[in-house]
Amino acid sequence: MLMTALSACIGLLPAAVSTGIGSQVQRPLAVVVVAGMLIGPIMLLVVAPALQVMLLGSGRPRPTADAGEAATGDVSHPHT
Repeated sequence: MLMTALSACIGLLPAAVSTGIGSQVQRPLAVVVVAGMLIGPIMLLVVAPALQVMLLGSGRPRPTADAGEAATGDVSHPHT
């Protein structure tokens, strides 16, 4: 994913920094595409998982007191 974004950015970089004839039309679009291709993977790989953990939790079930008894096979009850 990072290699795809980086290759697209490298390919459009000459259009983004060009100053020749007709560059007034190409340059704004190329700058937007290059910036989006650089920011998109960072948002997807760093920010989205961080937001998921913050909003939804880690996704791991929290151990309870009964889970330990069930794991050890201890089924004795104090009232029996």
